Amino acid sequence: MKPSHKNAVPIAGVSVNFEPEPPRLDGSDSGGGTAAPARPALQCPVPLPQRTEITIGHGGGGKLTQELIDGIFRPAFAHAAQECRHDGAVLKLSGVRLAFTTDAHVVSPLFFPGGNIGRVAVNGTVNDLLMCGARPLWLSAGFVLEEGLPIETLRRVAASMSAAAAAAGVGIVTGDTKVVERGKGDGLYVTTAGIGVIEHALTIAPAAIRPGDAIVLSGDIGRHGMAIMATREGLAFESPIESDCAPLVEPVQALLAAGLQVHCLRDLTRGGLATALVELAEASGLTFGINEAAVPVTEAVRGACEILGLEPLYVANEGRFVCILPEVQAPSALEILQRTVPGGPPAVIGRVRAQTAGEVLLRSVIGAERILYRLSGEQLPRIC
Repeated sequence: MKPSHKNAVPIAGVSVNFEPEPPRLDGSDSGGGTAAPARPALQCPVPLPQRTEITIGHGGGGKLTQELIDGIFRPAFAHAAQECRHDGAVLKLSGVRLAFTTDAHVVSPLFFPGGNIGRVAVNGTVNDLLMCGARPLWLSAGFVLEEGLPIETLRRVAASMSAAAAAAGVGIVTGDTKVVERGKGDGLYVTTAGIGVIEHALTIAPAAIRPGDAIVLSGDIGRHGMAIMATREGLAFESPIESDCAPLVEPVQALLAAGLQVHCLRDLTRGGLATALVELAEASGLTFGINEAAVPVTEAVRGACEILGLEPLYVANEGRFVCILPEVQAPSALEILQRTVPGGPPAVIGRVRAQTAGEVLLRSVIGAERILYRLSGEQLPRIC
């Protein structure tokens, strides 16, 4: 097969560009009057440690995103509220604990099976407040519109946001709109921020995780990312895949109302289950042992991931979360999640170990253990 570039040959995933050998200082060639042999110049596609420009991988929630947070944002915006390394900030005002969070949404395509950018924008921010243990109250919404966007598209998105806010019991109380020139945006971007109130005495954060805790997953994983991927690429599977995009108000409030000693909650968005677990393990300084066979994945999602060469553990979700709590309370949590979370079955997928390595160890279906890492780049861009 001819290479795509006349001087480039792919070798084991590395692009090898053949360049002419530089002329000799004495003016002679390298081989009795014939052209000098080409020498390969290797170009590795793996991201290099020193980066001078933003890449699409910086938005994936993995290593590159963490580089931006640790190298730029934390030093620039240092504040004690950031140190909890959670889905939002927990702040005190006149003795009341509030949760505050913000999210930008750049979903492509704007509409997909099971949702659209507006529904993701509302549910994503609502769910981040819930992961802090708060009852969501109010949202703001900022819109960046590209010149040429059909008014009817914006009307549909706004209606979807209104319905999602009503379902979650929150009000969209303020916002802003900006318009950029044609070709300077991608139709529509939405930024939402939210405020919620914490009405219990629990501290729900990575620092509260304890050795011996059970790790409970609320349902099957990977549907949101694969629904968007299928729509984006025009793929049709035998079993249609719909996003799991949903507010998590009912299950989280039910867990708290039952008096369970919830130590930490984390919703599974960019980077999927694996990235969320790595973030929590690193923030808590403990080791998570995960049983791969216990993680629920539908056959449709598993098959789609196999076709596309993707790992379900890293595929995004918009209606799933992990709950970490004392092991003795795991059966009660499972019962609550079974009746309050739509879709696949909840499951205990692992436990927190006493080792202070800050790692996630995945036991495969054949019994071998391996460490789960953050993604280096972006598996599926523009999914939330």
